[in-house]
Amino acid sequence: MSRPRSGRSSSAPAGRAPAGRPGVFVQAPKSDIYVAMLGIALGAMILGCLLMVLILKRYDFKTKVSALTPAAPSAMAFALPEKISTVHL
Repeated sequence: MSRPRSGRSSSAPAGRAPAGRPGVFVQAPKSDIYVAMLGIALGAMILGCLLMVLILKRYDFKTKVSALTPAAPSAMAFALPEKISTVHL
């Protein structure tokens, strides 16, 4: 069904055009695939936020990293051989 679109100061009841001028009928917008995709995207974002809250709840909402410290450069030195030689076959 079409809905009438009237002027700003319409005193006529809904569904009828004002007495002095004809009404302009505008077709009601219909949902399409893009509206469905927007709904799916909204649902995915809400689900992602809920899952993030559940994961943060495991850690009592603490976001600071205290257990990990950067490795010292001297700790890596023992892993490398002192002398690198070429292997001939």
